[in-house]
Amino acid sequence: MSIRFGLAGIGPVRDIEKTFAEFAGVGIRAAEISFTHGTYIKKKEDALKVKRAAKKFGIQLSIHAPYWINLNSDDLGKVKASKQRILKACEVGDWIGAKKVIFHCGYFMKKEKSGSYENIKNRIIEMQEEANKHKWKVTLCPETMGKINVFGGVEEISQLVKDTDCGFCLDFAHILARDKKINWEKIEKLFPQKNWHCHFSGIEYGEKGERNHIKTREKYWEWLLKHLPKNKNITVINEAPTPFEDAVRGLKVLRSMNK
Repeated sequence: MSIRFGLAGIGPVRDIEKTFAEFAGVGIRAAEISFTHGTYIKKKEDALKVKRAAKKFGIQLSIHAPYWINLNSDDLGKVKASKQRILKACEVGDWIGAKKVIFHCGYFMKKEKSGSYENIKNRIIEMQEEANKHKWKVTLCPETMGKINVFGGVEEISQLVKDTDCGFCLDFAHILARDKKINWEKIEKLFPQKNWHCHFSGIEYGEKGERNHIKTREKYWEWLLKHLPKNKNITVINEAPTPFEDAVRGLKVLRSMNK
């Protein structure tokens, strides 16, 4: 098993060399640029600074598209805006050399699950066609989600991969929040791919699933690392409120387990 630890967030572009040097110095080899509230890297010259620094320090980059996404909305204007936000993240991803653009698909909106699936599948295909038209070398990766009223169960994401040849992001904290447990054998069958892109953090749970991300304690890391399959290349992005400290904690746990 090969595990690459990373975290959400890269800080200001002006400090990127210093930031990535610090990441590499402690063994962090991945970073996900979080466009949570919008695509804040707007200039190609800034994107190229990030790309050069990532190459220099061996940091694998991915992007998380903005959270204001609903590919299943009844309002076609909202669907169009959602697609534009994801596609803008794809454009910047191509600039910086990121291979994966992670995104949330949307809500069921009181629709039948089958109809929601078809809407989201078709809109992913439309975005793939647009990305291919621009020759952006990125893969769209829908994420497993932690709330039961949100599209993103493991079966739904797996089926999207089969039907659209998209990528995927397995957020194990979300899966645990949604399903109350993780059936590892089932997930390995649903996602037989050699390379897994994953999210993980501590999480606070409620009856309807995820409430908040919290500190990723040693016992959480021990649980995850014990159960991850041994025949995969896995990138784990930490999304806790203190992602640098939590990713370093995960690295220490892994090293202690390998002694």
